[in-house]
Amino acid sequence: MADYKGIKGFTIPTVSSDPSNPIIGQIWYNSTTDTLKGEVVGVGAWASGGNLNTARYDMGGGGTQTAAMGISGMTGPPTTYKAEVETYNGTAWTEVGDVNTAMAGRAGVGQTQSAMLAVGGYTSTPASVFAALTEQWNGTGWTEIADLTTGRKTAGGAGTSSAGLVIGGSNPDGNVAICEDWNGTSWTEVNDLNTARRGEGSCGATNTAAICAGGETAPGPGTANVETWNGTSWTEVGDLNTSRLATAASGTSTAALVFGGDDGSVTADTEQWDGSSWTEVANLATARKRLAGTSQTRASALAIGGYPAAYADRTEEWNAPVSTTVTVTTS
Repeated sequence: MADYKGIKGFTIPTVSSDPSNPIIGQIWYNSTTDTLKGEVVGVGAWASGGNLNTARYDMGGGGTQTAAMGISGMTGPPTTYKAEVETYNGTAWTEVGDVNTAMAGRAGVGQTQSAMLAVGGYTSTPASVFAALTEQWNGTGWTEIADLTTGRKTAGGAGTSSAGLVIGGSNPDGNVAICEDWNGTSWTEVNDLNTARRGEGSCGATNTAAICAGGETAPGPGTANVETWNGTSWTEVGDLNTSRLATAASGTSTAALVFGGDDGSVTADTEQWDGSSWTEVANLATARKRLAGTSQTRASALAIGGYPAAYADRTEEWNAPVSTTVTVTTS
């Protein structure tokens, strides 16, 4: 059997203390502790964050883990549509200015707490079900601006408040594949998803690089299908390990995290995307669906609110170091 030197061309170095700044893939023998160690991709975990002031689900989310926003949503039973908006500072939520129209199922678009869009949504009023409404936050208040070309609810969002993307969703005709690009002034239809869906996990720091994972493609169970956007078209990539709908996502098109949702029952399952495949990682502490997610990176994320209603005020924080030192064992 080949040994390490035969495979790598050199022996495992022996050191008296662990390297101060190891790189991923590095391996060494620590003679002081008599252990073989290596540096691997960081292993993440969820931890409890501050509770929302107003419990809710079907919210829009945006911003970062330490400067986030939770937008609108609903509570119930009995069903109540909410206009409340809250911001998160990494520890606690604070109520800020309400949206003009109380709705649920809005897409949150934006990477900063001071500049956000709340797009689409639904209420019980027939005239505004599957709304095309767009509201913009400037750090102080909300202003109604240009409508979507096609109204819809439970769509995905990516990009910024001046260069955003709204992805899929549903309207009275069913689930849609329609995507629209925001240039800071108006919405323009761009190329459709390959697979129409709603309730997917979508994220991306720009409107030219996004990912859309899972969701409902037809009445019934969710899908494992995943697509990435390059600014021009959508491409199907590796499927999630677990099909799901009403899920949430954080990160970029090459480094994403998808968590929670409904895979036939409410799930805490979390998966990590490295640009080519999905890996199951640590679960949420509380299984839930119809939650909001927000972060610019895969390494730090928020899971906000969700359903069942008993957990609708919960916030969890995901943190994953770039790399982790592990002790190599045999069995």
